[in-house]
Amino acid sequence: MALVALGAVVVWQDRLRPSPAEPAPVPAYEPPATHQPVTPIPAAHELGLDPRKVALGKRIFQDVRLSQDDTLACAGCHRLTHAGDDGLTVAVGIQGRLGSLNSPTVFNSGFNFRQFWDGRSGTLEEQAQGPIHNPVEMASNWQEVLAKLGQDAAYVNAFKAIWPAGMTAETLSSALAEFQRSLTTPDSAFDRYLRGETAALDDQARRGWDLFRNLGCIACHQGVNLGGNMYASLGVMGDYFADRGKPVAKEDLGRFNVTGREADRHVFKVPTLRNVARTAPYFHDGSLPNLEKAVEAMARYQLGIRLSSQDSQDLIAFLTSLDGRRPESLQ
Repeated sequence: MALVALGAVVVWQDRLRPSPAEPAPVPAYEPPATHQPVTPIPAAHELGLDPRKVALGKRIFQDVRLSQDDTLACAGCHRLTHAGDDGLTVAVGIQGRLGSLNSPTVFNSGFNFRQFWDGRSGTLEEQAQGPIHNPVEMASNWQEVLAKLGQDAAYVNAFKAIWPAGMTAETLSSALAEFQRSLTTPDSAFDRYLRGETAALDDQARRGWDLFRNLGCIACHQGVNLGGNMYASLGVMGDYFADRGKPVAKEDLGRFNVTGREADRHVFKVPTLRNVARTAPYFHDGSLPNLEKAVEAMARYQLGIRLSSQDSQDLIAFLTSLDGRRPESLQ
């Protein structure tokens, strides 16, 4: 996962929603009406998930047979023992093939309005087929996966018990998506603070929360996921790519690769800030090694300001308060 914008003040309105030609995604969870721009992560029982699908999806998520050479599972790039990512600059596929983008955390991904950095998938079900078919990642296809898993009687019986159609590309995707929706990290210190437990945040974290709002970070990072619900341009107040010292590559074009619209050049889905203190390195290219540098870069390129050392540390204290409890489905 990576930070894209800790609060772009200038965000074009057509970047806040999918293009007209795209189907409107159906959210897995509808937060309660509130006057707050940020809401706590709901308890697991509020999500209405099917425990059978969650359990089956958990097994599939960790099954290396999804990859062509039976060496890489979804959990390879989205480590369930870590923070739902791999801690690497870019993803590493089968045979050590290097990807071109930083792996976003899978934790709380069910709250995102789109999936992937460029938002090309509207649902987790649709997203599931991406890594499987990607020649750099798993380099497989549904036909190969179904042939291998179809020889596993336990899988066959488990799918038939849930879906009359049994094991298909659609039901595999459904199981994977249901499991991912279960990977929520509730009860962070900040969530407890939002619920009225004012002592859950210390003075420094509360100063950081005030700064987060007053500086405009909340313009892009809001909602239950503090992100994941809009697009924003990387480099509103400065040319991040020119300063990076590395040629602009296709993956740096963001939404432009999906829509072909010039207005979408360098536009990305705003990522969640949940558990952000544990998901370094940051940005779509994994170029920022720690949270300090990511916060400073966002202040510079999205807000056009230079933070004092105190302000930077206060913001980091607030961001650290977003670390939540381990998902119940992994207990």
